[in-house]
Amino acid sequence: MRQETGTPAPSASTSVQSLARGLDVICAFGAEHPSMTLSEVAKRVNLSRATARRFLLTLQELGYVRSDGKFFELTSKVLQLGYSYLSSATLPQLMEPVLEELSSTVNESASASVLEGHDILYIARVHTRSIMRVGISVGTRFPAANTSMGRVLLAYQAPGVLEKLLSEGISAPTGHGIGTLAELRTELAKVREQGYAIVDQELEIGLRSVAAPVFAPDGSVVAAMNVSMSVGPQSHTSAQDAADTVLPALKQAAAQVQEALAASR
Repeated sequence: MRQETGTPAPSASTSVQSLARGLDVICAFGAEHPSMTLSEVAKRVNLSRATARRFLLTLQELGYVRSDGKFFELTSKVLQLGYSYLSSATLPQLMEPVLEELSSTVNESASASVLEGHDILYIARVHTRSIMRVGISVGTRFPAANTSMGRVLLAYQAPGVLEKLLSEGISAPTGHGIGTLAELRTELAKVREQGYAIVDQELEIGLRSVAAPVFAPDGSVVAAMNVSMSVGPQSHTSAQDAADTVLPALKQAAAQVQEALAASR
């Protein structure tokens, strides 16, 4: 029998499949898919049309989804789910003023994220200008393997955890940089050795970023912080040289957050 959900099934004794599938439907929407038909939703979450329709109508009744009769899209009520996390978490609150100072110092956009499965999830962001075609805000997700923050977060995972996260393979959206698991493993080892990650136009052409880890008092990596930089068509500055200009401020910002985490224990 085909499993009609994109969410890995927990044990039968603890799982509530309808909740899992409903969350799958919500997560199917995003910056690249803000509005979808019933068929598109069903395809993205691997559900039958009938099942997808029941979940969409239920979410519509609850106020999380609206429809014009053909297309479905999320409503602002979905933000309450994210706000519940943010209001109960101290990490984003600690990071926001540090990111503001960092962004002001380097005059570039600065962000923070955590690892959520194979993706990074943005938990704080300060932007100076729009340098990406796809908008970034708190709650945005990107494949961890293609981002500087994702590579920092992956680099410090335990070997068994890392292999599980990489089990689905990777892709190179722009055709630049790393495109195989072997290359990624080599790069992650380099990230661990040098303490930061650089991604040069691998997520989007014209975008570079450098990221550093944020360590918890117990030595584990709880988040990553990055600085994003635009690359002009006539730019002759290498990715490493561009990163070197912001790395001191970025590392200092990460150290500030680590000190605040230690003080908040």
